[in-house]
Amino acid sequence: MQRVDRIDDAVSLPELTLRGIILGALITVVFTASNIYLGLKVGLTFSSAIPAAVISMAVLRLFPGANILENNMVQTQASAAGTLSSIIFILPGLVMLGHWQGFPFWQTLAICAAGGMLGVIFSIPLRHAMVVQSDLPYPEGVAAAEILRVGSAGQDATGKKQATGLADLMAGGLAAGLFSIAAGGLRVLAEGANAWLAAGASVVRLSMGFSLALVGAGYLVGIVGGLAMLLGLVLTWGIAVPWLTAVTPMPAGATLQSFGTSIWSTQARFIGAGTIGIAAIWTLGTLFKPMVEGVRASMGALRGGAGGAGGQMPRTQRDMPAAWIGIITLVLLGVLAVTFGYFLAPAPLDSSATWKLVACAVLFAFVFGFLVAAACGYMAGLVGSSASPISGIGIIAVILVSLLILGLGTLEGLLDTPEGGRFAIALAIFTTSAVVAVASISNDNLQDLKTGWLVGATPWRQQVALLIGCAVGAAVIPPVLELLYHAYGFAGALPRADMDPNAALAAPQATLMTAIATGIFTHQLNWTMILIGVGLGVVLIAIDEMLRRRGGVARLPVLAVGIGIYLPPTISSALVVGAVLSWWLLRTERRRAEARGDDVKTVVEHAERRGTLLASGLIVGESLVGVALAAVIGLSGKEAPLALVGEGFATTAQWLGLAAFIAVCAGFCRRVLTAR
Repeated sequence: MQRVDRIDDAVSLPELTLRGIILGALITVVFTASNIYLGLKVGLTFSSAIPAAVISMAVLRLFPGANILENNMVQTQASAAGTLSSIIFILPGLVMLGHWQGFPFWQTLAICAAGGMLGVIFSIPLRHAMVVQSDLPYPEGVAAAEILRVGSAGQDATGKKQATGLADLMAGGLAAGLFSIAAGGLRVLAEGANAWLAAGASVVRLSMGFSLALVGAGYLVGIVGGLAMLLGLVLTWGIAVPWLTAVTPMPAGATLQSFGTSIWSTQARFIGAGTIGIAAIWTLGTLFKPMVEGVRASMGALRGGAGGAGGQMPRTQRDMPAAWIGIITLVLLGVLAVTFGYFLAPAPLDSSATWKLVACAVLFAFVFGFLVAAACGYMAGLVGSSASPISGIGIIAVILVSLLILGLGTLEGLLDTPEGGRFAIALAIFTTSAVVAVASISNDNLQDLKTGWLVGATPWRQQVALLIGCAVGAAVIPPVLELLYHAYGFAGALPRADMDPNAALAAPQATLMTAIATGIFTHQLNWTMILIGVGLGVVLIAIDEMLRRRGGVARLPVLAVGIGIYLPPTISSALVVGAVLSWWLLRTERRRAEARGDDVKTVVEHAERRGTLLASGLIVGESLVGVALAAVIGLSGKEAPLALVGEGFATTAQWLGLAAFIAVCAGFCRRVLTAR
């Protein structure tokens, strides 16, 4: 069968089917849980659109009548839910603050679903100008469309390709899953190795993480981002921590490890916070003018009827009807109002003050949320969903809403008591959660709508699929967060006193935003280190701008440097390994293709696709096992219920872990290099 690039407007094929919705929901559960685990561990999430498309094609080809548009709906639904998991960048702050002792199901579900669905609704009027008429590249959207097109080329031609794609995904998942069981469950392999050294009065830490999920994440990040993270790692542990430990008296009885970790977590880490903040603000600033132009064009198209729904419109131009949009928006605003009201019910306020704060929170989430939706939609189209600074949006939102609540709370007497002050901080975090949900979904929606436009999907059906994806993802997030919190804890927030703080999930963005909100209300932010980070960020931005103007591939993504400073070194090091593997494999494959006289572009694209699927498998495999182990830990009440060895095995476990880590990386390389 001939490859079909785009389904014509006059052709009507099944799109939003029951089997597709069920399959999309199952894929949603897998990728949402995986993204939550990865996001809490390293502060990064991965795009689930491409692996979801591969799984969908492999499964639906077993059924009669499957087509490219049905596959597109499945990946649309799954990618939306996977993206919604970005709410973990802020929501765990309520546990870190001590306001929540877990994650109440209905409150968490409501804030995730309402925020995510508002993100879908806000992106509808942007579709025509930003997707149909725009020349924005939409990298993930175009890549997903290409995979769907390849899958439509015919059963005989693509059956093997689809099976191979699924096999790559499963191979990566199996390898990472087995490693994770041996390391996190049986404890016969170490999850990393650390050496603490004294260099005069300075403390130096040498670290290497063995997480295969992070190798996969680093592979997807690429060499430019990976080297930027390596720079952040060197700046922190090669300069900042040694210098700060040298000029700070070491407490009596402290070990090198406890002293170095304390200096990093209370001082050096805030340098990364400042760098992340200024990098995010700079990115938003550079995109502001084209973003405003894109929104203005979208609004003009909507007023002129170009993007509206209607029976006379071509099928591929029909958005959700305006009446539906209005009704859904009102319902979502009502859900937000009830959710914020329930959240504030225990606060030491009278009903009048409570509803003023509720109205303020809902209005902020709605108005700022729409601005954020436009910004994130444009940024995703320009630089891709993975590179769009969602955490930067969260930082700006938490600062603005904290200042807003600080002013209103002072007028209403909320800040007169310590209890009221804690409620004010909690409300700022909870309100920011709604904004982050809007931002994360808007960041993904236009990519999905671009994919649909390229393959000839019906927009309103895609928009319904996105709403379904938000609902399913929102139902998955609370129990997974609850499981992971009670099994591992978060940095600075352990549910039980006997838990190992080194095993806690870092949740870097949530930690940072909680610190910012708390600092605004208590006037106790570590401004010295934050401002050093801002200054460093300004210097790095200047260097990056010089590299950009010179042209070429050399760049210095400042956000990645900040993340490298902020994250624990065992995490950053594994990410760098994955990034270097990505660069080396594609470079090797390109040279081999040139030597053989093959079509270099085709060979490299095939190797890149295979590597992407293997890397996604590594992430999914380790993440799902991490969630499963969390369930076992939670049910048993023990920290290591499956451990076969004791603490005396630690050194041997490190060597075995290193050997297994190298073996899996070698297998990864071999599988990519033998791709044909």
